[in-house]
Amino acid sequence: MASGTRKGRLFVVATPIGNLGDMTHRGVEVLRAASVIATEDTRHTRKLLSHYGIGTPLLSYHEHNEERASAAVLARLERGEDVALVTDAGTPLLADPGYRVVSLCAREGFEVLPVPGPTALAAALSVSGLPPMPFYFGGFLPRKPGARARKLGEVRDLPCTLVFYEAPHRIGAALAAMLEVFGDRPAAVARELTKIHEEVLRGPLSALAAAAAASEWRGEIVVVVGGAGDEPPRRTPDPGPRG
Repeated sequence: MASGTRKGRLFVVATPIGNLGDMTHRGVEVLRAASVIATEDTRHTRKLLSHYGIGTPLLSYHEHNEERASAAVLARLERGEDVALVTDAGTPLLADPGYRVVSLCAREGFEVLPVPGPTALAAALSVSGLPPMPFYFGGFLPRKPGARARKLGEVRDLPCTLVFYEAPHRIGAALAAMLEVFGDRPAAVARELTKIHEEVLRGPLSALAAAAAASEWRGEIVVVVGGAGDEPPRRTPDPGPRG
């Protein structure tokens, strides 16, 4: 896609979150025409490229090499090459690497273009049964219990639907923490979206926390929780007879 002395462009390309059929036609064209694809996991992305017969070379770009990889991307753009940025699944930057290189490209005057497509955030919100607007997206919660509780406390009073990503080995603790901080609000747990074992569970946080404690959920998980005011009022203990 290089042409003359023009600067290259960075394309931020969304990729399927599970079902490879969700890749857009434009996304395939951009990945095929780019000089290189910057990707979080080269092994994972090769599966997608193989499915669509794309032979574009890959450049490893993840949280541990962002500085070095960003410099390599900018050097290619300076030479007039177009670069595509992808993540393992969904839209880059949404709880995934990419912010550093996008911000650098914008600051240096390179054109940054979105190639929209799948994202677990929007997919889960759309089927949660909870109000889709407004919403707050918190990405992944902190791993440590104290930091997680503090983060949940910061958003407890927001009058909007709350959306979080969570890992399967932490989902039980996360739901228990949400129940403790938020109260028994309505919620939904969406896992393995667009994959064979896709499942969306809806109910109060107490029921979902109990289900998580009794099961071994696997795969990518999105938690959608009702906003402030959606939990039932807390009962005030009866002080007993007076006088």
